[in-house]
Amino acid sequence: MPIRVIAGSAKGRRLKLVPGSTTRPVMDRVKEALFSILGQKIVGAAFLDLFAGTGSVGIEALSRGASSVLFVEIDRLAVRTIQENLEVTKLGERAVIRRADVFHLLRQPPAQPFDYIYVAPPQYRSLWLQTLQALDKNPAWIPPGTVVIVQIDPSEELPVTLAHLEAYDQRRYGKTLLWFFVARAAHGSDEAQES
Repeated sequence: MPIRVIAGSAKGRRLKLVPGSTTRPVMDRVKEALFSILGQKIVGAAFLDLFAGTGSVGIEALSRGASSVLFVEIDRLAVRTIQENLEVTKLGERAVIRRADVFHLLRQPPAQPFDYIYVAPPQYRSLWLQTLQALDKNPAWIPPGTVVIVQIDPSEELPVTLAHLEAYDQRRYGKTLLWFFVARAAHGSDEAQES
């Protein structure tokens, strides 16, 4: 299944897939729906792509005007694929790739704040829930107004109770569920989400 950049400066560029079956690239129609939901807010945004795989989502963010993307991926072949895809799209200047374990990274303080955090781990291991819990335990990663987007198979959905994040939207596209969480303001107000 070929994947491509849908819109922006690298529109139409085809992206390489990671060899083997360790990653699950997001379908173009899901990616298109995601970025139509985010709209112009992606322009100038700092984006964190966890379990980045091919880098397709973070690269789409860069193509559409994100100021920076940090790609986090532990798989060596996936890291190489992200590097190659950044070369093909000529978007490497605003990108940083870290070969790291997501959970180890989230225990550290962040080097910068992020407007969006995208979580699309390997399926059926509850890693998405562990990632939300890791972010919730280290709220320096999620200042008020930060949006966390989880991509899972609908069958993976579980009840979630978090102190610093709250769900505010959910969209289903076939076998993909996008679940949106926002970091609560210090006093529980929704003003940050509205701005």
